[in-house]
Amino acid sequence: MAYQVLLICLVSTIVFAYILWRKQSKKNLPPSPKALPIIGHLHLVSPIPHQDFYKLSTRHGPIMQLFLGSVPCVVASTAEAAKEFLKTHEINFSNRPGQNVAVKGLAYDSQDFLFAFAPFGPYWKFMKKLCMSELLSGRMMDQFLPVRQQETKRFISRVFRKGVAGEAVDFGDELMTLSNNIVSRMTLSQKTSENDNQAEE
Repeated sequence: MAYQVLLICLVSTIVFAYILWRKQSKKNLPPSPKALPIIGHLHLVSPIPHQDFYKLSTRHGPIMQLFLGSVPCVVASTAEAAKEFLKTHEINFSNRPGQNVAVKGLAYDSQDFLFAFAPFGPYWKFMKKLCMSELLSGRMMDQFLPVRQQETKRFISRVFRKGVAGEAVDFGDELMTLSNNIVSRMTLSQKTSENDNQAEE
């Protein structure tokens, strides 16, 4: 009985994989290396992914399709291919995938709260223009220069103080504190990280 169940599962998996392969092959997709079920091409990606993408591009071309788990991705591994995506056909590739649970939780289930995750459209373009003119313009960056200088001095003195005391310095946490304080002082006029653990929280 167990063998029959196993055989049925095996045949069903093969049929499903064949149907999926036929469906994918009918689309005009970039070349792709052989993928494993469930994990896709994750076994081909190491902690240094850009080197792996280069090695794969020598066999499959400058534009290739990879499956990260079950998520299909297109990788452009040359400057010319990246320019096609980011400049020539920018409008076609500028939209974002559907919001996942983490993004919805971060935005308190509001589509307008985090414009960085909003779909490309009039709202996103307006918010980008607003940020570039009111927050990231040359005039505003000059105006906030003292804030960046103060927080950088605090960062250096904090690291120096810990070094003199012989304490271990976690630069990841320290840089998180630095960036949090700079951004919050630029946007909210107050620091968010007063102590070592607050930045992570």
